[in-house]
Amino acid sequence: MSGHVVALCGGVGGAKLAHGLSLALKPQDLSIIVNTGDDFEHLGLKVSPDLDSVLYALAGLSDPVRGWGRSGETWTFMAALKGLGGESWFQLGDADLAMHVERSWRLKKGATLSEVTAHLCGALGIGVRVLPMSDDPVRTRLLTAEGWIDFQEYFVHRQCRPEVREFMFAGATEARAQPDALAALTRQDLRAIIICPSNPFVSIEPILALPGIRAAMQRSAAPVVAVTPIIGGKAIKGPAAKMMAELGLDVSAAAVARRYAGIIDAFVVDQADPPPESVPGIKFFRAATLMSTTDDRRQLAISTLRTADGLRGIFPVA
Repeated sequence: MSGHVVALCGGVGGAKLAHGLSLALKPQDLSIIVNTGDDFEHLGLKVSPDLDSVLYALAGLSDPVRGWGRSGETWTFMAALKGLGGESWFQLGDADLAMHVERSWRLKKGATLSEVTAHLCGALGIGVRVLPMSDDPVRTRLLTAEGWIDFQEYFVHRQCRPEVREFMFAGATEARAQPDALAALTRQDLRAIIICPSNPFVSIEPILALPGIRAAMQRSAAPVVAVTPIIGGKAIKGPAAKMMAELGLDVSAAAVARRYAGIIDAFVVDQADPPPESVPGIKFFRAATLMSTTDDRRQLAISTLRTADGLRGIFPVA
């Protein structure tokens, strides 16, 4: 099946399926729109955690044990920094540090985040298009029992301990969606839009908050398919399940699907979970969504694409 595919993602699960899609498609047939709401300035450097997770996954460099950062990482810099009494709560490995230095240097020379990302893709041998959701700053903030805090303060420094009550994407309404991302969502040859198994609150909704993104997805003639980040009432990685419980939501695939109501046409749940309750306007399909191996990623990508093609009547899906 020919045509272009656009994936929206952030976080470890999103990066894994993005990698799977890159294995199932030709490079020119895939664009990946990545959340930048997690980005922040640290030690004078521009850190883009979700972009880096995607780049490392696509380049075959991600750490399979931690799920984030680079494989074979060393920590001489952090040990030396800690010995000097420096800020050591956010871990920057020695090889990973090179990514942040290169990004920061190029940004300070006047390059956009998109231009820097394209340069990094070329340097790492990545053929698919990786697009930051915006070149303008957008910052995810969380209202907790202790007040508003930035995402990295919550996620890394506070290790997700504060109770979450609300989310805000500071700067989103003033920001401009990355032009190539918007263009990809409106292509005439668009085969499918895939929402990867990412945290809906802090990985996908920052992208949807940008002007034009949600409307482009709703107008698209191509099917929009989301993949569950929840398996058996738990998140494989990250605080999505904790956030759902604290917000008074069921910790289930169906609850995530309802979050995307009005945007998606289909939702892929894990094959081990029972069939979800009906959600108006959304068809449910089942697949093996746990991605423990590279082949798991590729097979889930193929299953998700088959679901999208089935919605278009290309062939039936089970």
